[in-house]
Amino acid sequence: MKGKKDNIVLIGGSAGSLLLITEILENLPARLDYALCIIIHRSSTFSSEIEKSLSIKLNRPVIAITDKTPIKNGIIYFAPPGYHILIDPPGTFALDSSEHVNYAKPSIDVLFESCAQIYGQYCTAFLLSGANADGARGLKAIEEFGGKTFIQNPSDALIETMPISGIQESRLSTILKNQDIIRYFSDNLQLS
Repeated sequence: MKGKKDNIVLIGGSAGSLLLITEILENLPARLDYALCIIIHRSSTFSSEIEKSLSIKLNRPVIAITDKTPIKNGIIYFAPPGYHILIDPPGTFALDSSEHVNYAKPSIDVLFESCAQIYGQYCTAFLLSGANADGARGLKAIEEFGGKTFIQNPSDALIETMPISGIQESRLSTILKNQDIIRYFSDNLQLS
């Protein structure tokens, strides 16, 4: 179980989510009192330097997760393509190369469910635009372990399938318009 100061925030998205994620990152406060982990469906067949580009643009640490990467406050982590992300106690990421889940690897559900079990009430998750139901089951797990969940308003999503699936599965998620999501991050969240 994580201590009170060890919060983690997860953002999961797929097709149509990158623009909003970039806006969120551009509006973060200078100091983050939590670790921020972003998981976007992306193909392992194409080279991407999103972490390096964002780190330069934002002038802050943005790193690709590798196996046994320690989870630290103030760092922005991106799930690499081709692996599921799990959380191992006492606070490290683990890579898993098992089969696709919801047609995706990395799977949002896998990360959300793993994180829910380790972080419990200190886990906050956002589910954004995408073309399948990945993340919906994970939101429910986070809620069951006492964490907070938020879903992009389907009317603001470029592809509404993922947010709608999240709304259908979740009992407690707050539905937010894009500007409210950005404002939530820029105001440094209300984590606990």
